[in-house]
Amino acid sequence: MDIRELRSFVTVVHAGSISRAAQELHIAQPAISRQIAKLEEELKTPLLVRHGRGVALTPAGGRLLERAEMMLQYLGDTVAHVHDEQAHQREHLSIGLTPAIGQIIGPTLIRRFRKTWPLAQLHAREGLSTSLQSWLLDGQIEVAIVYNQPLMEAFDLCPLFSEPMVLIAPPGEPERPIRFADIVDRPLILPALPHSNRRLIEQAAVQNGVRLHVVLEVDSAALTRQLVHDGVGYSITAQLAVRDFMKAGRLVARPIERPSLRSSVAIATLHNVRSSRLAQTWNELMVEELRKLVLHGAWSDAADWLGN
Repeated sequence: MDIRELRSFVTVVHAGSISRAAQELHIAQPAISRQIAKLEEELKTPLLVRHGRGVALTPAGGRLLERAEMMLQYLGDTVAHVHDEQAHQREHLSIGLTPAIGQIIGPTLIRRFRKTWPLAQLHAREGLSTSLQSWLLDGQIEVAIVYNQPLMEAFDLCPLFSEPMVLIAPPGEPERPIRFADIVDRPLILPALPHSNRRLIEQAAVQNGVRLHVVLEVDSAALTRQLVHDGVGYSITAQLAVRDFMKAGRLVARPIERPSLRSSVAIATLHNVRSSRLAQTWNELMVEELRKLVLHGAWSDAADWLGN
């Protein structure tokens, strides 16, 4: 199957007959007929039905028409792209951010990225780590920042930093540390599996031989915080995600001991897929911004830098 055969096939369908297609393409009718016959032989199915007024598509021909038009369009775009001196500036990048990190450094990252690539199209998607992982696999995003990502052959991970997990409680709760084993007595509000935080917490429970008392499964961090504030239950989350609420007196965060739990953050990309120039720029900017926060900024008292 080659481009000439596909172009002839599409032209015949649109023209409605081989003779009219031959006039449009300036090719002899027998040559076009041979190209269509070759396509049908290669695909081992009839593509056109000949009748007195011209031709009609078979079901298989209809399916080929859709793909053939896409391929010809992509070919035309590729030729234009090669001859466009500014094409690389207008490339597209889709990235994934978690809500907490997106809110904190997202605006700065986007401003810096747009300054470097002013003509590029940037699509920023926000979601939980599990959603970002699925979008990476589906090709909907090229790079994501994820929490507690398990090692998988499909992904390459670039570790960035880790931070302590804390038990969040309503105002008035003592702020002293709590043993992990003592958490089992408290009604917990946790995200449902396969949420990355839930996986980490459940793994710690199994390793320490305790059973968690989960009364509600809530995937929304904002709703969980409100429920904890209202005294419905407790939750376990990364310390940095609730720091502002702690300072405002809306929540109490109790350090977890014996064992302590730490949440890790990493950049995830697909394994064996070369990152585009836009993705490389985005990753470099993201590392710079997070490194400043962890080593010299507001997170330096809680987070540990893991990156190079």
